[in-house]
Amino acid sequence: MSINKSNILFIINPISGGKKKSSLPALIDKHLDKGKFVPVYTFTEYIGHASELAQEAEKKDYDIIVAVGGDGTINEVASKLVHSDKILAVIPFGSGNGLARFLNVPLNAKKTIALINTATYQVIDTAELNGKKFFNMAGMGFDAHLSAVFAGNKKRGLRSYVELGFKEITTYKAQGYEIEIDGKSYDGDAFAISIANSSQYGNNVYISPKSSLTDGYLDVCIIHPISLVKLPVLAFQMIMAKTHRSSLVKIIRGKHIKIKRNAPGAVHLDGEPLQLAEQLEIKIIPASLKILSN
Repeated sequence: MSINKSNILFIINPISGGKKKSSLPALIDKHLDKGKFVPVYTFTEYIGHASELAQEAEKKDYDIIVAVGGDGTINEVASKLVHSDKILAVIPFGSGNGLARFLNVPLNAKKTIALINTATYQVIDTAELNGKKFFNMAGMGFDAHLSAVFAGNKKRGLRSYVELGFKEITTYKAQGYEIEIDGKSYDGDAFAISIANSSQYGNNVYISPKSSLTDGYLDVCIIHPISLVKLPVLAFQMIMAKTHRSSLVKIIRGKHIKIKRNAPGAVHLDGEPLQLAEQLEIKIIPASLKILSN
């Protein structure tokens, strides 16, 4: 589906990925096709501001709204565009950029602007966990615990995340879960549970290699309790996109998922941590978001 000349709003997170973006509007102005687009720029000032800006923009005469930042910024913007006639675009500036990588969006800003000039959009599935939307990945267990701990860490970036992960993993214990997927029960302990709409967490680390954004399903990825000596095996399988063949991970496709934990605790939505109750309900929202892709 081709795009005609459009009003386009860039919602820019100035601190995502630890990279300054004060010069980004000038770069966009230089490379954006002004014969197709009329650009407007706005910078976020606090957590949740991107969501507010997107909600205001959804009511105005913008055809395309661009989230400039990481998966958290994308989540804030996209959450206000579900079932909208607006088109979401992404200029990735996060640490992992899971959704952008799945969509083959370049990680180089200049190349991404060139993509915006020529790209078409597709309509993808989105999802909800206890009424809160996510687009790439949600999870609980170790990855949610790590996201919550990392949120309070002064150091940012992939290296700090990995270093903190090695520290936390030595003391983390598997948790018990009661899981119902489309009416069928799967109970037991798990090191982590990821609800995958796309295939990867980010940084080309794959938890569900066969996932699709357009199949009307979510993939529930249950990582079994695992010893430290087997963690390198799991890490290798994730990097090589082989977890769908792993004895360490069980992947079950479904549309309506209910999960009961022993107690309230951390959950992450597209990498952003929050605390939720022990009862969790996840639903797919098929074909509900227009997004530019390569």
